Amino acid sequence: MTEPVEHGTLMTLSSPLLLAVGLIVTAALAWAAVVSARRRTAALAAAGVAVPGARRAYLGSGLTIAGVAVLAVATAGPAAMVPVPRTAGTVILAIDVSNSMGADDVTPTRLAGAQRAARAFVAAQPDSVDIGVVAFARGGLTAARPDADHSIALKAIDRLKITGSTSLGTAITASLTLITGKQVAIGRDGAAPDVGYWPSATIVLFSDGQNQGGAGDPAVEQAAAVAQKAGVHIHTVGVGTTAGATVQVDGYRLQTSLDEDALTSIAQATGGAYHPASDTARLDGIADTIDLRLTVSDEPLPLAGALIGLALALLTAGAALTVLRSGRVI
Repeated sequence: MTEPVEHGTLMTLSSPLLLAVGLIVTAALAWAAVVSARRRTAALAAAGVAVPGARRAYLGSGLTIAGVAVLAVATAGPAAMVPVPRTAGTVILAIDVSNSMGADDVTPTRLAGAQRAARAFVAAQPDSVDIGVVAFARGGLTAARPDADHSIALKAIDRLKITGSTSLGTAITASLTLITGKQVAIGRDGAAPDVGYWPSATIVLFSDGQNQGGAGDPAVEQAAAVAQKAGVHIHTVGVGTTAGATVQVDGYRLQTSLDEDALTSIAQATGGAYHPASDTARLDGIADTIDLRLTVSDEPLPLAGALIGLALALLTAGAALTVLRSGRVI
């Protein structure tokens, strides 16, 4: 479960011991420089010699010691934890495998077109996105649990076969079950379960929208309300045409067409969007039209390189000033 968290910039060290040793060395050098300066000043005063700009004379040593201090910090492996926005979270691909998905108004069939679009969607996602697959008809079948290994989702998509009639409500509750890791079901009295808050989870539902849920199947409106309360967006992808086509089921020829209103209603109720895909070309571009939400995570930004550069600049400047004033490097 992903809860909103506060992010801030923090500093971490991979080797604090090296920092401690470096700072001790720096302190010893600073102490030695101060003692040496005092002795030299006292000796010159005893000899009655006044040195104008004496403080500026020690600027070179000061810069050199500062360079050593910065180098000590660099050797400790510092890194700043900075908030980085990225596409991450969990995506469930819910794919309709009901009889109507065998229609050929999308070449070669609606299901084959949905599989092709789903594979393209998976291929477009970064490793930071866990992807799961649900095949749904009258019952939701978990084809693959969410995983960062996207090859698992691809294999599950390839295994899908036509079977049964459609239940869009089951598609939603089965997807929520995969997201939450616990069984999600609408009560017989219509009571909606509290599944928590999952703002980085998204459901992408591929279907022709033909809902034939029977007794015992959750109502689409109730299932969508559970997703909306949980902060889960549902993007719907309409597979098929409004003109429709006929399919053979148990020896009967049945007319089936895309129900865009049903799919649009689900998307709007959950803060998602409806994506029409009436032909092969539009299905192939689905991955480019669905924008997943960005999450913010703290990631380490190494600082050693920049600090080493600063240390070298200070050491060089200190050595140059020392040489110009005294003819000595130290």
